[in-house]
Amino acid sequence: MKRRPLEGIHVIEIGAYISAPYAGALLAALGAEVVKVEPPEGEAFRRGVGVSSPYFVQYNTGKKSIAVDLKSADGRKAVESLLPRFDVLLENMRPRKLAALGLGPDVCRRINPRLVYSSVTGFGSGGPLVDRPAYDSIGQSVGGLYSIMNDADDLRLTGTCLADLITAITATMGILAALVGRSQDPEHRGPVVETSIMEAVSTLTIDAMTQAFETGENPVRETRHPQAQNFCLHTASGQAITLHLSSSEKFWRSLMEAVGREDLVDDPRFRRYGDRAKPDNFSQLKEILETEFVKQPRSEWERRLEEADVPFAPALTLREVAGHPQMQWLRLLTHPYDGQALVQPPWRFDGERPARVETAPQVGEHTWQVLRDVYSETELEALASKGTIAGPKPGASEIRI
Repeated sequence: MKRRPLEGIHVIEIGAYISAPYAGALLAALGAEVVKVEPPEGEAFRRGVGVSSPYFVQYNTGKKSIAVDLKSADGRKAVESLLPRFDVLLENMRPRKLAALGLGPDVCRRINPRLVYSSVTGFGSGGPLVDRPAYDSIGQSVGGLYSIMNDADDLRLTGTCLADLITAITATMGILAALVGRSQDPEHRGPVVETSIMEAVSTLTIDAMTQAFETGENPVRETRHPQAQNFCLHTASGQAITLHLSSSEKFWRSLMEAVGREDLVDDPRFRRYGDRAKPDNFSQLKEILETEFVKQPRSEWERRLEEADVPFAPALTLREVAGHPQMQWLRLLTHPYDGQALVQPPWRFDGERPARVETAPQVGEHTWQVLRDVYSETELEALASKGTIAGPKPGASEIRI
């Protein structure tokens, strides 16, 4: 595909941290022009160090930045003036906050009826939690991830942000669906697309929710393991191997051959999937496999399991993932900055991955360039002198977008 799918689509992002910015980064990687609106001091995830913040770079590479004081009437007017040339407005402020600033969906879509207005919140636009602040750990907690991923009597934090990232992906899906829907609407009207951390996390907990209603019990870390027939087993090298047998009798027999325990194939406790899926039998099988797998290093188990065609994977650290030959073949990581891995978008079109080739913007790097479409040089000078906008003034030879 010589042309990136979203070329010609223009997105204005009023977002901070991860949920909206990562959605904007995915849209930019797909070819959209994404203009990020930041306060004059810069978005909070810059952490006071500009593009030296690896997190800001990861979620904002490929965008343009305009620095505008939205608390001022002139700043809001500047954004309003830009809206007619944009297809999408993406924001993740608290509910009603952007509307209180005068940039709610009714106002913005009155200015541009074609505008897709995408709003990302913690808990939605109503309900008892509507005014609560929401960060990733809050979303994981209230969405049930901490209970599913831990033992019932030992709830702990998980190792990374899951709620914010799935919210960004969910928001991206909603925007793409809205753009398709707009193209099919006779009047080409853009809808208001809403999602929240609590809603987005449900896409990760849907299987556990199904199991909860099936069994009448709250799933925890090990609840699904007997059903899925999966194991994470330590080896003699101190590394771990993951197995996933599911209900296949073929894989069960192949595993026993690889382990050298053919005597267990017809054991009444394990003969059929239904036998192995019984919690007590599964627990006994797990103990047997744990005892066997610590006898050999991971490399030997990988060799045996691959020869036997058993579904397995080494339990990799993130550094191992980054250096894995399959990751290198997929070209999912690039290193445009000093030592930092930039994660590429997870799609290929006609075999080609749309690369994130641009750099992350400095605060207000494109303020003058973007606002020149709607303001004269004299007007921009006046806005800059009042502190309404910020950013370096381009040279006279700068080409307009």
